[in-house]
Amino acid sequence: MVRYVYAFTEGGRDMDDLLGGKGANLAEMTRMGLPVPPGFTVTTEACRAFLTTGSEPEGLIREISDRLAVLERAAGRRLGQPDDPLLLSVRSGARFSMPGMMETILDIGLNDDSVLGLAKSSGDERFAWDSYRRLVQMFGSTVMGVDGALFDDAMVRLKEARDAVDDLGLNAMDLSGLVEAYKGLIRRETGEYFPQSPAEQLRRAVLAVFESWEGERARVYRRRERIADDLGTAVNVQTMVFGNLGPDSGSGVAFTRDPATGHRGLYGDYLPNAQGEDVVAGIRNTVGLEQLKHLNPEAYVQLREHMGLLETHYRDLCDIEFTIERGRLWMLQTRVGKRTAEAAFAIAAGLIDEELISPDEGLARVGGEALARLMFPRFDTGAVGPALAHGIPASPGAAVGAVVFDSAEAVRRAAAGEKVVLVRQETTPDDLPGMVAAQAVLTSRGGKTSHAAVVARGMGKVCVCGAEDIGVDPRGRRFTVRDTAVEEGTVISVDGSEGAVHLGAAPLVDSAVMRYFETGEGSGGVVEAVVRAMHHADRVRRLGVRANADTPEDAARARRFGAEGIGLCRTEHMFLGDRRQLVEAMILARTDTERERALDALLPLQRQDFVGILEAMDGLPVTIRLLDPPLHEFLPDRTELAVRIAAAEAKGSPAGAHDIELLDAVNRMHEENPMLGLRGVRLGLVAPGLVAMQVRAIAEAVAERRQAGGDPRAEIMVPLIDTVEELRLVREEVEQVLAEVSKATGVAVECPVGTMIELPRAALTAGRIAEEAAFFSFGTNDLTQTTWGFSRDDVEAAFFSAYLDKGIFKVSPFETIDRDGVGRLVGIAVAEGRAARPDLKIGVCGEHGGDPESVHFFHAAGLDHVSCSPFRVPVARLEAGRAALPEVEAGDSR
Repeated sequence: MVRYVYAFTEGGRDMDDLLGGKGANLAEMTRMGLPVPPGFTVTTEACRAFLTTGSEPEGLIREISDRLAVLERAAGRRLGQPDDPLLLSVRSGARFSMPGMMETILDIGLNDDSVLGLAKSSGDERFAWDSYRRLVQMFGSTVMGVDGALFDDAMVRLKEARDAVDDLGLNAMDLSGLVEAYKGLIRRETGEYFPQSPAEQLRRAVLAVFESWEGERARVYRRRERIADDLGTAVNVQTMVFGNLGPDSGSGVAFTRDPATGHRGLYGDYLPNAQGEDVVAGIRNTVGLEQLKHLNPEAYVQLREHMGLLETHYRDLCDIEFTIERGRLWMLQTRVGKRTAEAAFAIAAGLIDEELISPDEGLARVGGEALARLMFPRFDTGAVGPALAHGIPASPGAAVGAVVFDSAEAVRRAAAGEKVVLVRQETTPDDLPGMVAAQAVLTSRGGKTSHAAVVARGMGKVCVCGAEDIGVDPRGRRFTVRDTAVEEGTVISVDGSEGAVHLGAAPLVDSAVMRYFETGEGSGGVVEAVVRAMHHADRVRRLGVRANADTPEDAARARRFGAEGIGLCRTEHMFLGDRRQLVEAMILARTDTERERALDALLPLQRQDFVGILEAMDGLPVTIRLLDPPLHEFLPDRTELAVRIAAAEAKGSPAGAHDIELLDAVNRMHEENPMLGLRGVRLGLVAPGLVAMQVRAIAEAVAERRQAGGDPRAEIMVPLIDTVEELRLVREEVEQVLAEVSKATGVAVECPVGTMIELPRAALTAGRIAEEAAFFSFGTNDLTQTTWGFSRDDVEAAFFSAYLDKGIFKVSPFETIDRDGVGRLVGIAVAEGRAARPDLKIGVCGEHGGDPESVHFFHAAGLDHVSCSPFRVPVARLEAGRAALPEVEAGDSR
């Protein structure tokens, strides 16, 4: 029989699949002897069974009852006991951290009788009624489905009537009345009474946590973080300890290192006379942990000792929740903490220096997306005036956007293409869609451990919290700072690194990390940590990293960024600008002589392009793709030409003969689906002289560079191959031209000839194609389009967002490679190509070459290199190193 419930004393951190991250870590802390309130975990298997059938699995309630009885015997009290009640918390706990996305219910076991017993046993009547109102409010909204705003409004009205700044200004009688008001709300909104049975409260709370796995905000968060939908959540049932028992009590959240910078030390927030939910929700501004040293020196010392023990044990930044109940410290949770990109690199470097982890483990804990964020521009603080307001720098970076005051407006404006900044007093889990849509989050309350800060860091969003000078008026759609009013739609700049807010769009400058890659200059801080990670990645990686570059400038930049060659040089980009007229002349040519004249004019221009690129990449391979797009793309737009001719005729002047000739050519070449038409190798085979001109330009550039003492390594790539016969014909023409140039220059010009694998048929017949190819390069953009039957230019705007929302896609197949479909074709082509030609070199030059997850796939598939845009080269280098690591503990900062 399946077992669904485990005591904290029975688990450990390696059981997170079954017990969820929170449950596994509670069990681990219990095993370590830390002061953890006793409890038990209902497994993720129970959740999955419930979600499948819609009812609790057989035996679950009996197991919960049995485990509860053990808790009651140990405590000497029963759940909800009228004279001295045992109370419980019920919290979610998925395998991967999903802060605030699922439900929590505290103070289970209170009812109209036990609240009086709690008041007597605690000696604090206000505390008892405060705990009861929390239960009724949480249970009413999360379990019974009452709109949480109704409870909030009732609280606001009561505070206004009592002229209270916050909930601490309400006495026991006020809170008793509020409980009755809350119960009336529940009765009115649901037709049910608030349940007085502690057992029913516990049962319904557990099931509500299960149901919250399928809640909208949880689904949105999982899509954003790419967490699988079928994992389910565990539920942790734990003996309540109380931080709201007076000034010698309180709750806090602590980090063993600064999650924003990675600096060592004790970081976090503490809120006296409060429960943990108050800290995260940001309903009152917290004090720093240093204040705890003065408020409760003994608890402070114990907390520091426990934090040091946990960091050493977990060998990573730990995020800790704790409560002090009348001077006694309790540890409620620990997990590997979320951190910013800067902190990720700094922490990894620090732990290596402290010999807590190896260089391999350090590399495993930093990712390409974090590196990309560190390469984003920063504000030029020297070019802006004084900040409008300051807050806590919760998640670094620079963001500019129009102010919005609610999630729906953020989503609406972002969908219309506008950049926005979400401004709130504090965020709640319901704000998640707006946080995803926004460039930055700004709150007037909360600290580095508030909901806004934790979620923003996890998503890599800029965030400033606790900007106390800002008065947020969501109903008036504005915020004020002293005498300045900022209306919705006003553009502001949010500096998450400095915690500053500026009016208008502040100018940007390159980040220190980007300056390092551009110039090789910079040291200390995050630059040093990044450099160390990059050096180790380069030492261990097997996969080469090249760049997609079409100009000498791009090639030189790619080399500075660490590219080991060019994996894709698109020759069609060299036909734009002033050269377009020469291409038009080639297209309009009516005789061989006219066509040759146009090609002869293009030849020296292309040759000089290749000379510059080969010089920039001297000694490294440069893979040059022959012309790929259809020729009509180099002609004016069909509609534009027709309108121009009609307008001329309407004015009584004869239309230009050249325009008429161009329109005739456009009409002749018009294709219903040019992506699948006359392009690539097909164009080269039917347009006389085009392949020869391009190959001659390449060969002459190679000869020129060799004569100048260089080491050019050009490779010629034929696009859009379907059959081996196409490649054989083009290869014969290429070899003939190379021989002619070698003879004419006296320089032996040898250029390997390979092909792009970008059509399913090419992948499926790769063994035969390899007989004629020195190398393959997967063009995964077109391979994705032709495998899925998608036209990328159309479908991304048409229905991709709906597919992502419905969970059909976890991520766009153009962003991360589709392993099951496109990836399988890649695997077939690699296996059959290498079987036919063991020395076959294989790379990829689609946009997937710079995507971190795809880089890991290409490593595993056995490719020799990836190629990506110059700015993604450092990301690809880092991920190629991580892909080559043995199985090491990478931690989890989600």
